[in-house]
Amino acid sequence: MHLLGPSLLLLEYLAFSDSSKWRVEHPHTLYSWEGACVWIPCTYTVHSTSKDELEELIVYRNYKYDEATKNFEGLILYNDTKPWKRPDPLERVQFLGDQRSNCTIHINPVLGEDNGWLGLRMIKKNSKWMEKIDLNVSKTPLPLQIQLPPEIQEFREVTLTCLLNFSCPGYNIQLQWSLEGDPGGSLKERAITLTSLTTKTISTQSKLTFQPRWMHHGKNLTCQLWDRKAEQMLSKETVLLDVKHAPKEVTTVIENPTRIQEGDTVTLSCNYSSSNPGVTQYVWDFQGSQMKQPDEVLIIQKVAWDTRPITCAACNQWCSWAPIVNLDVQYAPKDVRVQQIIPSSEIHSGNRVRLECNFSSSRPRDVRFFWKKNGIFLKEGKELSFDSVSPEDAGNYNCFVNNSIGQTMSEARTLQVLYAPRMLRVAISPKDQVMEGKKAVLTCESDANPPVFLYTWFDWKNQNLHHYDQMLRLDPVKIQHSGAYRCEATNKLGRVQSPPSTLTVYYSPETIGRRVAVGVGFCLATLLLAFWGVKLQRSWKRIRSQQGLQENSSGQSFFVRKQKVRRAPLSEEPHPLGCYNPVMEDAISYAALRFPVSDNDTPRTGDARTLETERPSPNTDDTVTYSVLKKCRVGDYENVLPDSPEDEGIHYSELVHLGVGERPLAQEAVEYVTLKH
Repeated sequence: MHLLGPSLLLLEYLAFSDSSKWRVEHPHTLYSWEGACVWIPCTYTVHSTSKDELEELIVYRNYKYDEATKNFEGLILYNDTKPWKRPDPLERVQFLGDQRSNCTIHINPVLGEDNGWLGLRMIKKNSKWMEKIDLNVSKTPLPLQIQLPPEIQEFREVTLTCLLNFSCPGYNIQLQWSLEGDPGGSLKERAITLTSLTTKTISTQSKLTFQPRWMHHGKNLTCQLWDRKAEQMLSKETVLLDVKHAPKEVTTVIENPTRIQEGDTVTLSCNYSSSNPGVTQYVWDFQGSQMKQPDEVLIIQKVAWDTRPITCAACNQWCSWAPIVNLDVQYAPKDVRVQQIIPSSEIHSGNRVRLECNFSSSRPRDVRFFWKKNGIFLKEGKELSFDSVSPEDAGNYNCFVNNSIGQTMSEARTLQVLYAPRMLRVAISPKDQVMEGKKAVLTCESDANPPVFLYTWFDWKNQNLHHYDQMLRLDPVKIQHSGAYRCEATNKLGRVQSPPSTLTVYYSPETIGRRVAVGVGFCLATLLLAFWGVKLQRSWKRIRSQQGLQENSSGQSFFVRKQKVRRAPLSEEPHPLGCYNPVMEDAISYAALRFPVSDNDTPRTGDARTLETERPSPNTDDTVTYSVLKKCRVGDYENVLPDSPEDEGIHYSELVHLGVGERPLAQEAVEYVTLKH
């Protein structure tokens, strides 16, 4: 806008002084470019009592007021008076108004010289008015303006305006939107073009309404002015979208280069692709609790096998969570246990039993099973079966499950086999041969499950001793306790009796001494009684024998006493007559002696060694029988062993049937002697 001279200022003052009558409305400044057109909307009102119409209209370009002539001078672009002519499309400047209120003017095309101001001189019969209109004509098309809201947030609908301070009917222009990364031009369908031709504003604007996405952040949004007739772009305006959004594409990244095993150190990072504004903190959801930290890295020391899935959030004024991440920790089998499948209750001897090895989890899942009994390897396999379980199968069973990471052993499962008492025996302590007076303990040893609750003891007579403990104590032990003992064991499954065990009780030295003393005394007494009995018996027999001989011999008896002669050795002595017979020892020998009737035939005394036996006459009774009872010994020639040397050489002889005649008188050398055995 150019400065006016003092005269022009005065003119304006005068004009405005009449403003109470004239009121003209139009845009303060109009914009256009060379080759385009300009549309000047204009209205006026005149406050006066008269109803006069507009009689003349003059359009000046860059007018001036001439002080000398008191008129406005300048290039007249349009001049029309009453009667008004119709607008000519071929004229560059057209008056599109009327004589009462409309003063609209259309200039097409606009020239560069038109830049400046226009003067609209309106004249009525009784008043005049000069209205100044600023016109800004550029050499190039007008620039566009993109109007953005104060803040653009993701998913929040916004309206963007592309503004052109120009509008001219008949000049075909178009505003188009384009967004970087949107080659399909989807924004065109969302844009609305609005044209404003009022006395307040002249503009063409395109309003784009859409919901921005986070990926629109930092992208170029362009509005273009197109000449649809020439099909060329006249101008454009580009802005960089600033879309506020939460962190996007948040991920939890495992930084470990190899597969994670139980006990390893794990490093995790929380990453994102875009955030506006930038991330200010990170939140980790680990094992059910949330941890806030400014760093995006999380380090887990000695990771557990059952670590839960982990996630993180990147936060600005909003927080965005990453998908959960499973650490896939590799570990040995867990919760390994032995389960009894068959039977479900008590196990009795002979039952079918099946044990199974199970576990809760393993990573990896490929596993192998092994069994041990009391620490000794049994077999490989998931199951352990017994078709007919025996007491020997009872024990502690462990199963092992291993994978490529390691091996886990179950707790010991005790297999209890219930059975009636068996393998009973009576154990004698300290040994089965005990001296009287000592202590002997008999223990009933058995193998039973459940344990024996009742023991019964029996002696060698199968008598119940009414003792019901496991041990039978004999203190002190007596000779009467010798014998075989049995025990009987009872549990809830049965009753079994043991084989007998013999306890032998010996006399003590004291008892043996007493018994020996009594025995020796008894033996001595017996021997003494026997000795005296024999003597009495022999005496009695001798007396009886003498009485019998006297009675049977009719007084015809004699006794011969042999002279005591020392016994000669066996080899030197001659055999006695009718006694020694080596073939018939311990026998009775007989000899017959024949005596003459007359005195001349009587044999000599002591001639018994050389006396030969004569055969008696079968018709005579004067035969004498001589008998010798001899208990022979080797080297002995007599029938009696003497008790002393003085008894040697004694013979006992009887002469029977001596014949008729008187018995000779007894001689002094004849005695009665006793025969001793």
